Amino acid sequence: MAAPTDPSAVPAVPAAPTDAERARTILAAAGSLTLTTDGHQNDRVVLHVVDTASRLLLINPPDGRLTAELAVAPGSGLASFAEFTDVAPVAVRDRVRARLALSGRLTLACPDTLLFRPARAALTEGDEVRAIDVACLAAAPPDPLAVQEAELLSHLDAAHGETVARLARLVPARLLLDVVGIRPVRIDSKGLVLRLERLRTHHDVRVPFASAATSPEDVGRRIHELLALSTSRPRGLS
Repeated sequence: MAAPTDPSAVPAVPAAPTDAERARTILAAAGSLTLTTDGHQNDRVVLHVVDTASRLLLINPPDGRLTAELAVAPGSGLASFAEFTDVAPVAVRDRVRARLALSGRLTLACPDTLLFRPARAALTEGDEVRAIDVACLAAAPPDPLAVQEAELLSHLDAAHGETVARLARLVPARLLLDVVGIRPVRIDSKGLVLRLERLRTHHDVRVPFASAATSPEDVGRRIHELLALSTSRPRGLS
């Protein structure tokens, strides 16, 4: 997501997450994925765990189709394509925030578990597709808020609309022209992304924290810091 372009509208802050960090966070938060092998698509394959090398341990679907394919695959495993969809937990227009695609080899770790080793990775946001080095993906830490983000964001959206409106004071006024609604669509340790809704279009803008949140409990403090900053700025500052 693009950061606000007016440096006077927001405090000095850490950078937004890198593509590798975003991808690793999507993996950490995911419960399932779509797995394609030789033209066979397996929807909602359960993701059990991601190890430190970004290898995926998957629950072997009970229909036995993947086991049969693996039985005749070469020793290096079965060429496979895994796709994850990052969906906003709030009901907004165009809820898909990103898609993560991994291609690699699938092997049978044990009768109930599959092992997927990624060789290539790509992150899609909007119309932009960006390749991610697999070594960088393996080295990137997931965001500390990854598992709790959906709960945090849903609570902010449902119970704290006034807070979101006050945070919008940190957005340059030119971006608020014709805006009919403002919704939170992402929280990570480095900031909050607000969706500026117009009648037929929308625009996402990042409002960074003054310092990174280290835990879900820390998010409230970071937001209060932003609220304090927003009250010192007149509405409509550009």
